[in-house]
Amino acid sequence: MLRYLPFLLVLALWIYSFIDCLNTPEEEVRGLPKVVWVIVILLFGEVLVGPIAWLVAGKVGRGPTRGVTPSEWHRDQRPQYVAPDDNPEFLNSLGTEPAPSKNVKDEALLKDWEADLRRREEELRRREAGEESES
Repeated sequence: MLRYLPFLLVLALWIYSFIDCLNTPEEEVRGLPKVVWVIVILLFGEVLVGPIAWLVAGKVGRGPTRGVTPSEWHRDQRPQYVAPDDNPEFLNSLGTEPAPSKNVKDEALLKDWEADLRRREEELRRREAGEESES
C-alpha cells in the first residue's frame, strides 16, 4: 500500500494544478497564456515539472483583501442582530400598518369559538342539572 503513495501524491498535485489553472481567471495568469499553461501541466505533470511550474510561476499571488486578516474581515462583516423590541423601525411599523383583513377574520373566528364554547357549557349545565333532579 505504501508503494502507491508517491504515485497518488503526484496524481493529486497534477489534478489540483490542472483544475486550479482552469478556474483561474485569464487576468491572474502570468508568464504564458492560460491555454499554454494547461498544455504544460498536462504534458509535464507526470514528472511534476508542469504542476510545480504553474504553482510557482503561473499564478499571480494573492495577499489578504484590503490588507486585513481574515479574522478582521469576519469581525467587520458580522451582522448586527437587534431584538424586535430594541429595533425602532420594527416598533414604528407596528403602529402604522393598517389592520389587515386577516385580523378581522381572526376576530370573527374567535367570536364564533367563544359562542360555541358558551353553548356547550350551557348544555353541560343543563345535563348536570337534569341528572341531579332525576337522582
